[in-house]
Amino acid sequence: MDSSRLLRTSAITLSVFGLLLAGCTEGGTTPAASAPAASSAASAEQLKAYYGQRLTWRACGAPGFECATLKAPLDYAEPNGEQIKLAVSRVKATGPGKRLGSLLVNPGGPGGSAVGYLQGYAGAGYPAPVRARYDVVAIDPRGVARSEPVRCLDGPQMDAYTQVDQTPDDRGETARLAAAFRKFAAGCEKLSGRILPHVSTVESARDMDILRAVLGDERLNYVGASYGTFLGATYAELFPSRTGRLVLDGAMDPSLPTAELNRDQTAGFETAFQSFAADCVEQPDCPLGTESPTAAAARLKAFFAALDDRPVPTGESRELGEALATTGVIAAMYDESAWPQLREALTRAMGGEGSALLALADGYYERNGDGTYSNLMYANAAVNCLDQPPAFTSPDQVAAAVPSFEKASPVFGEGLAWASLNCAYWPTKATGTAHRIEANGAAPIVVVGTTRDPATPYKWAKSLAAQLSSGTLLTYDGDGHTAYGRGSDCVDTAINTYLLDGTVPPPGKRCR
Repeated sequence: MDSSRLLRTSAITLSVFGLLLAGCTEGGTTPAASAPAASSAASAEQLKAYYGQRLTWRACGAPGFECATLKAPLDYAEPNGEQIKLAVSRVKATGPGKRLGSLLVNPGGPGGSAVGYLQGYAGAGYPAPVRARYDVVAIDPRGVARSEPVRCLDGPQMDAYTQVDQTPDDRGETARLAAAFRKFAAGCEKLSGRILPHVSTVESARDMDILRAVLGDERLNYVGASYGTFLGATYAELFPSRTGRLVLDGAMDPSLPTAELNRDQTAGFETAFQSFAADCVEQPDCPLGTESPTAAAARLKAFFAALDDRPVPTGESRELGEALATTGVIAAMYDESAWPQLREALTRAMGGEGSALLALADGYYERNGDGTYSNLMYANAAVNCLDQPPAFTSPDQVAAAVPSFEKASPVFGEGLAWASLNCAYWPTKATGTAHRIEANGAAPIVVVGTTRDPATPYKWAKSLAAQLSSGTLLTYDGDGHTAYGRGSDCVDTAINTYLLDGTVPPPGKRCR
């Protein structure tokens, strides 16, 4: 793992979405709504041109999808200065029934392409009654995918970066890991210095409000997953009176500082692994034995340690070492449907052939077949390192924290502790800090938590629902990351009802 607080929908699924995009051709326009009141008359006047812009829609991606470009200030403190161009896509409501406006969607990350998510899944995969009455809309956040993407390393450099030892055994290995983080940060500054200070979640939330107005909607309706919950909660905090029906699925807790977030996430991956292990030992093909989840965890940890000394071949120039193997296992924790694939990949890797486990890691990093990478990991670091100060600022601080991370997860703790060092060398100072989000005055907001979620622990959903003045918690008692559209009729019915008529789930609603 190379980036702290990587909050994702299924990495495997997202990598498929990226393959479904195509070019655009000319189309029509949408009239803009009037600019809303801002914090001062001067700022409202300065932003008026952005709120009054018209989008030129073009056919793109696949039949039924349209694309456009939204303009926003690069720096909201200087709205008359440079602009940034943001990619937008939509699929219009299919009917029948009264149109409810636009429904923005965001799959998480930070760094996941919302446009890719829309065209690869949400635009056709969201429940038909929702798509009938909403235009489903996506905007790639600034710095992500088609919205002036952050760049940091080329393909070979990124290959080397993902293979750096994340569990240093001595000062030399510690120095090499720190050097890798420094090189990554320096690459981002060199290739993306213009945009790097302006990819915060607050700025992306402000961009969404411009889009809301330009689409002609009085209120923002929104489904955000994983990191998308933080983006949605931030919008509600900034614009409570313009908040419509918000679904925050797989919630982050904005009140926690980075080190605590990272430690909680480490515990979340341990919870998910224990669930996988309990299932694995009941299967005849479990490569971790059939004794107990505890014994399975010990075998996996021993396998990682062996790879640290002796990587296994994969049939290509890259070998499978401890870092990539760990990432491959973590990738499969996001979705329990990947567990059979993980069992097979571990069986092959433990037998000396690492290509299947490497493929899981490549899907997580969104590595393409030609050796290039999407900008997911670059945008992920850029946003996280701007939104909060670093978890740790020196290797000595990490070393002191390793025992607490290992307590949270004996399997993944050490590696995830050292991954938390990535923002220590970031060239741009953080502009945000941990704080409670209450969003006083916002319409009812539905927060969804999954009890064995690996990346966004259930406790975070409970906390965010309690912080929000109008929050309601919907619980999914299950495995995997996020809940909407993942097979629970109970969850889907509750969320669809809320999106279609505004009725929130009853207090204490639990689903399986």
